Amino acid sequence: MGSLDTFLQIRELTFAYPGEEKRALNHVNLTVEEGEFLVLCGRSGCGKSTLLTHLKTPLTPHGKRKGEVLFKGTPLQEMSNREQSSKIGYVLQNPDNQIVTDKVWHELAFGLESLGCPNQEIRIRVAEMASYFGIQDWFYKNVADLSGGQKQLLNLASIMAMHPELLVLDEPTSQLDPIAASDFLETVKKINRDLGTTIIMTEHRLEEVFPSADRVVVMEEGTIFAEGTPDHIGQVLKESNHEMFLSMPVPMQIYARVDTRQALACPITVRDGRKWLDAVCAERKIPKAAGRHDTENVPAGSKTPLLECKDVWFRYEKELPDVVKGLNLSIREGEFYCLLGGNGTGKTTTLSMLCRLRKPYRGKILLKGKDIRRYSDKELFRGMLGVLPQNPQSLFVKKTVEKELFEMVGGTKEKKNEEYHLSMDKREAVDGIVEVTHLHGLLHRHPYDLSGGEQQRLALAKILLLRPRILLMDEPTKGMDSYFKEEFADILKLLKEQGVTIFMISHDIEFCASHGDRCGLFFDGNIAASGTPEEFFAGNNFYTTAANRMARTYFPRAVTGKDVIRCLT
Repeated sequence: MGSLDTFLQIRELTFAYPGEEKRALNHVNLTVEEGEFLVLCGRSGCGKSTLLTHLKTPLTPHGKRKGEVLFKGTPLQEMSNREQSSKIGYVLQNPDNQIVTDKVWHELAFGLESLGCPNQEIRIRVAEMASYFGIQDWFYKNVADLSGGQKQLLNLASIMAMHPELLVLDEPTSQLDPIAASDFLETVKKINRDLGTTIIMTEHRLEEVFPSADRVVVMEEGTIFAEGTPDHIGQVLKESNHEMFLSMPVPMQIYARVDTRQALACPITVRDGRKWLDAVCAERKIPKAAGRHDTENVPAGSKTPLLECKDVWFRYEKELPDVVKGLNLSIREGEFYCLLGGNGTGKTTTLSMLCRLRKPYRGKILLKGKDIRRYSDKELFRGMLGVLPQNPQSLFVKKTVEKELFEMVGGTKEKKNEEYHLSMDKREAVDGIVEVTHLHGLLHRHPYDLSGGEQQRLALAKILLLRPRILLMDEPTKGMDSYFKEEFADILKLLKEQGVTIFMISHDIEFCASHGDRCGLFFDGNIAASGTPEEFFAGNNFYTTAANRMARTYFPRAVTGKDVIRCLT
């Protein structure tokens, strides 16, 4: 125990945030071997991110801490910051939070300059990293001009330039579109495979990383619930009927719900899933492409347009190219519309125009048939529009979760002892939204101490307290675990039943396919295609679901795991 042979060892690690009785980490013990690819998963708030921050002293939060972390036999606190910086690389969730310079080439060199490396060595390492990561084409660009995927790749390259022995990644693809995320994760796998770098990673896109993981660790309530190979973890979660099974790759979920006479191995990848499906369909004598399946039709709201864009054009400055080009969009009253597309295509810019933060230079945006510019702020934002931005932290202005929520219902008069004096209706409104968004136990925490998924829930709670008729959301499911995504879908369903119209920008293909009424693909400043999830996803190769890629030769219209299971039962 703690020998020099052990690469990384976590021993009896216990941690509680300031003022919290409940421990975020509770007697965690974990050993990581050199060169291992370890994936850490669990529900939002289970302690994954907190555990990762303990792997680098400058990132460790304040609080009560016991136990120790040993890197190659040396306690982490005995290593200097310089030594930790060179040996332990860390990639954060939000690419913008890690970038410190204005130019790509300077960002690549920054870490090496901070370590005091000679200029000649810096030049060699920067050239090597730019070539390895395919950065040479945008080497001299301003960082501000990069897409989200490019920024995250730059963060990774900047860290790898320091030749770390351990690479820690905390949900690095949560803000990336599916194709950029897939490219990024392929690069991470390549680093592990080619360079032998040890990798510890938390990731909600498990279907992408599961097949490459040597070991998977499932956390629950600050402890380690299970660990083992990916297929072993799938078996354990299935047998224990654990809620984390919802996060498993879709082929594993389908496998778990379909009974077969044959003893078939559990598929992890889409390729494995196709082989498994071939065997199942052969057993049941289901011919290819014969099982044309009509998924359940979801009512798409009324036909009345509530929010419309008519030939809308937008650019940020006169000399810059157009970001939105002749956009025509109609969101119907009572529907749930999902807008997908790559990073940097203009989706967020469109949302900013829908909520009047930006103005198009040509075209009109109509709300209930009336030009949106003719509404007063009070008419627009008191009970009409609710906007959930991409970065939930932009909504946080108070010191506790509870104060954040009460701010939305007119605030509270605080005396010097900071006791609340509340009318019952305010307290009931806040208590009701806390119940819906599962913020129990977090009310006295600082919003910035919450996990990514918990921050999303708090931001949603704040917006819902405004009781909007139209809910505009930018990437609301990022950082959410699969369990809460289902509960989030139930919240949206309840809002729809109450007549709320929902517009969502998302990279979460599976969520949009399962719960949206209509989906659109934003490309080059306009909507390239739109339709029901069945119409939209069934014809796509990349912008489609894992279930559709796995089962399309037998069930071309099935776009979710539930659709495939329905076809086979």
